[in-house]
Amino acid sequence: MSKRDYYETLGVGRSASDQDIKSAYRKLALQYHPDRNAGDKPAEERFKEAAEAYAVLCDDTKRARYDRFGHAGGGGASGPGGAGFDPSVFTEFQDIFGGLGDIFGFGGGRRGGPQRGADLRYDLEIEFEQAAKGVETSIQIPRHETCGTCKGSGAAAGSSPTTCPQCRGAGQLRYQQGFFTVARTCGQCRGAGKVITKPCPTCKGGGTIEQTRKLTVKIPAGIATGQRLRLTGEGEAGTQGGPTGDLYVVIIVREHEFFQRDGNDLHCHVPLPFTTLALGGEIKVPGIDGNETIKIAESTQTGTTFRLRAKGMPDVSGRGRGDLLVTVQAVTPKKLSKEQKKLLEELAATLPEQKVKPQSRDEDDDRGIFGKVKDIFG
Repeated sequence: MSKRDYYETLGVGRSASDQDIKSAYRKLALQYHPDRNAGDKPAEERFKEAAEAYAVLCDDTKRARYDRFGHAGGGGASGPGGAGFDPSVFTEFQDIFGGLGDIFGFGGGRRGGPQRGADLRYDLEIEFEQAAKGVETSIQIPRHETCGTCKGSGAAAGSSPTTCPQCRGAGQLRYQQGFFTVARTCGQCRGAGKVITKPCPTCKGGGTIEQTRKLTVKIPAGIATGQRLRLTGEGEAGTQGGPTGDLYVVIIVREHEFFQRDGNDLHCHVPLPFTTLALGGEIKVPGIDGNETIKIAESTQTGTTFRLRAKGMPDVSGRGRGDLLVTVQAVTPKKLSKEQKKLLEELAATLPEQKVKPQSRDEDDDRGIFGKVKDIFG
């Protein structure tokens, strides 16, 4: 029986892109995979046929030769007798088949041996002032560390792991399934190739024990919520002599009472009496380095923002600082004495009559922050 056209096998046209060919093969491979169709010979043949077609069409040189000469070009041959099945076509599909290379013996190694320890995460909450100035603090981390009794081997003193009798140290068991050589992780040694006959009494053969470790963390000035610090080698211990994982400290900065942060800039609202805005004067506002002085000019309008250069948050990289932006807002007295009311009436009589006109305003409502700052400034 003559072979089907490779493009027809995959269900794509001759102008199909590499991605189209890959997608078509992925679909067929999943549909006719032997693990999903145990004992189904036609499905096994379709799977083999699709693999052969993909082995040719995914290779630019083989595809060009096939397009010119067809099957006579020998593009599908990968061994004696021209059997076009090429195991290497599975290497980029291991994420789809859950490690197909290992299942069918193409992976080239067992799962045992040294394994890197897991990375850990620790969420650290700090005060706003600590983020502004930087701080050194201590944290306690529960983690698995290499067992001190057996030095991570898992074997009791005077003994050592021995070669697994079931897989003979290979970590895998291989057997024939149709035209495949199937490899499965050894259930006795779990892929390590070795078994522990006398486990360490401290770690029970695991090679690691859980410990709580106290660590010192240096928080740089200017750090913001969501940024993280990496402490190399402070994660879980590796197994079988593998390297230790890392610890990631994720920073959470508590909100300030009245400062709002925007990048490295700080914003705040300061309530002022109408007379200060009208007559001018000097006011002191709090900053992260202490009180800052601002000169208020005569006839300053409510909502005016003053920018204090380099008085904001330091950049976490150590390059420069942001600004402090102070917005002043007029405060209307809730109660007036008779004398105060009379004076205001006399002032009102001297001012030109103004027409009331609606004015657009920012939709953001900062009255909550304004109220807090008002309490601070009295």
